[in-house]
Amino acid sequence: MNEDRCPAGLIEGFYGREWSWEDRHAYAAFLKERGFCFYIYAPKGDTFLRKSWQSPWPAAQHEALIGLAAAYKAEGLSFGIGFSPFEFYLDDTAEARAALKRKMDEINAIGPDILCILFDDMKGDVPGLAGLQAKLTDEIAALSTASRFIMCPSYYSFDPILEKVFGAMPENYMQDLGRDLDPAFDVFWTGPKVCAPEFTNTHIEEVTEIFSRKPFLWDNYPVNDGARMSRFLHLDAFTGRPGALGPLLAGHAVNPMNQPAASRIPLRTLEESYRLGEAYDPRAAFERAALAEAGESLGRLLIADLEVFQRQGLDKLDAPAMSARYVPFEGTALGKEILDWLAGRYEFDPACLTD
Repeated sequence: MNEDRCPAGLIEGFYGREWSWEDRHAYAAFLKERGFCFYIYAPKGDTFLRKSWQSPWPAAQHEALIGLAAAYKAEGLSFGIGFSPFEFYLDDTAEARAALKRKMDEINAIGPDILCILFDDMKGDVPGLAGLQAKLTDEIAALSTASRFIMCPSYYSFDPILEKVFGAMPENYMQDLGRDLDPAFDVFWTGPKVCAPEFTNTHIEEVTEIFSRKPFLWDNYPVNDGARMSRFLHLDAFTGRPGALGPLLAGHAVNPMNQPAASRIPLRTLEESYRLGEAYDPRAAFERAALAEAGESLGRLLIADLEVFQRQGLDKLDAPAMSARYVPFEGTALGKEILDWLAGRYEFDPACLTD
């Protein structure tokens, strides 16, 4: 993937069942092979990056993160951390600031190239919110050794669900944030919806004008962590994200499924979309990706069952009969994920409110 056109990569930013450390390490080689540029560690389940950010990571987890960063850097990829200073601006005390310095020292020891400062999924109806968040972003960046910073606003889409859940957006919040935030910092954006089916040039240009910078796309496909979406496996090819969007974006971060092996199939197709441009054929791309990741026998089965996994979903299929089709592949990572999903072992996290 041409980084000059649009640097694309992965953000592990979902709720629910997390990936294993082994899976995370394995993705370094996969992302490099497919031409992606970065990986960002930001699972919603890591409370030491979110609501319990003032507490230190357990030593074993911190060491694991140091090792993960090294693995990605060894492959020539950028490694990122997604840090959410949960509602710091509502409790800006000397004690909280001391905790912030300690947390940044911890993060710096991991050595991220990219630091994401995330204000998503928290109370937003706060007077002067944009200025408070811009100021805190500046202060965190000053404490960081990272070379690139991406900020996620509290309102990161035009989707009305955000105001329904997190409170009314302050007047002119987005425009004020675009004015107050350091122009060197990128801004995450999920699109017209939290889980947007497509992006158009017109939409991206509108967002660019609002924030006075190109948006950094946080793409919530193929993620499937919510109450509704967890009933589906999003294996199909990327559509509605034409390669021609690349020059209009600061970057493209894909939020994958809870299933790491299955996520590789659609990720392969995004790489094709950018590389092939107008010649990109989603159906052919999906079939190539399924066969490449699953092999001939399992791949052909996935091709035949795509409609069931992608659109029919767990609530409308005969799980025992479908499981019988995939039992022969239970010794593979992908086969096991499918069987676990069919058995209901990927329960959604009720904290995921934007499904």
